[in-house]
Amino acid sequence: MRYRAISKSRYALAGVGAAALIAGSLTLATANASTSEPVADTLSSAAAGELAGTLVQDLKGGAAGAYYDAQAKELVVNVVNDEAAEQAEAAGARARTVDHTTKELKAAKADLTQGATAGTSRALDPVTNQVVVTADSTVTGAELAQLKKEVAAQDGKAVLKRTAGTFKPYISGGDAIYTGGSRCSLGFNVTKGGEPYFLTAGHCVELGGSSWSESSGGPVIGEAEGATFPGNDRALVKYTADVEHPSEVDTYDGSAQEITGAREATVGETVQRSGSTTQLHDGSVVALDVSVTYPEGTVDGLIQTDVCAEPGDSGGALFAGSDAIGLTSGGSGDCTNGGETFFEPVVAALDEYGATIP
Repeated sequence: MRYRAISKSRYALAGVGAAALIAGSLTLATANASTSEPVADTLSSAAAGELAGTLVQDLKGGAAGAYYDAQAKELVVNVVNDEAAEQAEAAGARARTVDHTTKELKAAKADLTQGATAGTSRALDPVTNQVVVTADSTVTGAELAQLKKEVAAQDGKAVLKRTAGTFKPYISGGDAIYTGGSRCSLGFNVTKGGEPYFLTAGHCVELGGSSWSESSGGPVIGEAEGATFPGNDRALVKYTADVEHPSEVDTYDGSAQEITGAREATVGETVQRSGSTTQLHDGSVVALDVSVTYPEGTVDGLIQTDVCAEPGDSGGALFAGSDAIGLTSGGSGDCTNGGETFFEPVVAALDEYGATIP
């Protein structure tokens, strides 16, 4: 079997007692923000992602997030002062003046995350310039009333949304990998110290097991060397058998997408997910730095997308062209009705484990 990095948005925790996430899509409201005259270059989503990664850092306190406008093919950078607006436009982006700084929104998100109840998520949304708090169907009664008060106390920095179903992690990914009675998906093949490894979701290891095979009950081909869940949702597995490990993602059409590097996601860009249950699906990045409170605990720093997913896709690859973006963590919905899926950022996993692609 060829081990490939895979990106799918179906989450399943087969055999370890975790149910599938079922939730409706998140609707984004229009932000109350003024936009300067557009002086932006036409960009692909990949080019916008690369520009966003450097530009937001260069603007430091003057920027308040960025997102890709797919219709206009522009990178929109939220700014809070004229100097930042001039710099953004000079770099080829469109500047948009907003009310809340990134620091203010992160502080509001931190307040809302403290003591968060299971079945909720909190995301920094650059389109609305707010913290979007989403509550699933399990949040009712006194818990819902308290959540409404906490959101209202943020004075316009946060908004509450509801979603059907429940937030839970799933064991799944690209090419299927197995441990005990559980199935996940392989994320991306990586290298550490000159040795071959692969990345997958942390909950696959913490809730499933440390020894992984290419078939249920088959010979072990890898042993987990590190894993984190909750808090983060990433794991590093070292190959212990002589198997192929190309730096590519299975696209389930008889071919594969080569993966040559990794980068951060950009809100609004088009992405693809590959996994062993639902194979290849695409969609867009909805939000970054998302905190999701699963029954097992809160996971921070996730990427939220509108890509569908189902049980068995956990750990699988989220990618854009030849760039690795994320590892399937959890979500809601399915590939019949749609839903939302959360991903662990690949860059953070590579940094923690000292690994590289390829």
